[in-house]
Amino acid sequence: MSEHIVVEVVYATPGKQKLHSLRAPAGTTAEQAIQQSGILSDFPEIDLAANKVGIFGKAIKLDTVLRDKDRVEIYRPLIADPKEVRRRRVAEGKAMKKGGGEL
Repeated sequence: MSEHIVVEVVYATPGKQKLHSLRAPAGTTAEQAIQQSGILSDFPEIDLAANKVGIFGKAIKLDTVLRDKDRVEIYRPLIADPKEVRRRRVAEGKAMKKGGGEL
């Protein structure tokens, strides 16, 4: 097993996105990689106690040990609940066709 791994840490807002690539010791956790990446200084609004994180779209805990070439993603909270938005559309009589366009 190699002594170091290469991982990416990513975060995005509607107007700005950052991808930090870093080389870390084997055994590094997601939280350690986030701290080492410096992304928290780029986006001070990130709260690791509140924001969820994942690897390639799959939710993980901050203490998850990373593997070489993992991409740690920090997720923003949803603005609106997608299920609630759909319920409102149905209640208003609007149907959605495939691809997201309204009929």
